[in-house]
Amino acid sequence: MPASDQVDTSKQIHRRTGRTFYAATKLLPERVRETTYVLYAFFRIADEVVDRTDGPDPEAQRRRLEAMRAVALGEIDPDAGTALDDEERAVLDAFRSLADRTGIDDREVEVFVDAMLQDIETARYPAYEDLEGYMRGSSVAVANMMMAAMEMSAEDREQARPHAEALAEAFQLTNFLRDVREDVRDYGRVYIPQETLERFGVDEADLAEANVTDGFVAAMRHELQRTERRYREGVAGIRMLPEDCQFGVLLAAVFYAEHHRLIRARDYDVLTETPELGRLRRGYLLVRTWIHWRRHRDPEATFYAVSAVSPGGEGDGVETDGVTGHVA
Repeated sequence: MPASDQVDTSKQIHRRTGRTFYAATKLLPERVRETTYVLYAFFRIADEVVDRTDGPDPEAQRRRLEAMRAVALGEIDPDAGTALDDEERAVLDAFRSLADRTGIDDREVEVFVDAMLQDIETARYPAYEDLEGYMRGSSVAVANMMMAAMEMSAEDREQARPHAEALAEAFQLTNFLRDVREDVRDYGRVYIPQETLERFGVDEADLAEANVTDGFVAAMRHELQRTERRYREGVAGIRMLPEDCQFGVLLAAVFYAEHHRLIRARDYDVLTETPELGRLRRGYLLVRTWIHWRRHRDPEATFYAVSAVSPGGEGDGVETDGVTGHVA
């Protein structure tokens, strides 16, 4: 398949499956936009192997992911990956070319695929530290590959890395909190740490039965606050990215963080319905973000002027148990 067709295949996957990030990607410079389509498509085809609701065979899932790993690392030709379909081969071929050109570290590919394999084996995370281990592959590796795709120098990447990792984790944590209903109902997974559920007296039966208790509201509030601390650390590093990439990344942060406003507007009820960021709201946020960006050229000032995350945060510094209001 010609390289242009491979990129077009990747773009179609991105448009179809990642509306929020796709809208922000269009604001990246042309030199980065196509590479982002390829990266996102690679992440997505691997994710779709494990995010299936038709009772897939775990061993077949592992074989498919290992075939993807081998092709992505350049160990075998795409056509040799017999477990793969034509769309997957096209994306993986484009990814390998991108990795060779931009110097993506094979280690990032390895830990990403390992995280996808973990979704086959693991459905609960006892502590937040366990979830962080999973996110090293599922989100931090994504950020590290994105910085390589932006053609940043090794020195610049190292300086930006802690902030990029924080922002990547914030994006994924937002997805986890938005998608509690879908993850429990469709995949039998719970990404809210078990220690949080226990602390606030949340029974997993409440999740499965969409029973929004006071304890669940408190657990969601606690996890949103944790996530917003990651946004603050992450957004502080956007100024370290290439100048022509900053607005696109900033807009993605605004879009993802907006789900927190939607969650709070529903009194933290993500069990009866999944909050969705509509097209009109994305358009409104795009305009507001652009106006503030043109005025300040300051990612942090713009983010706090527009986004659902405040500089100090809701309840930061004094945390209550969330149920009685007593200090925890």
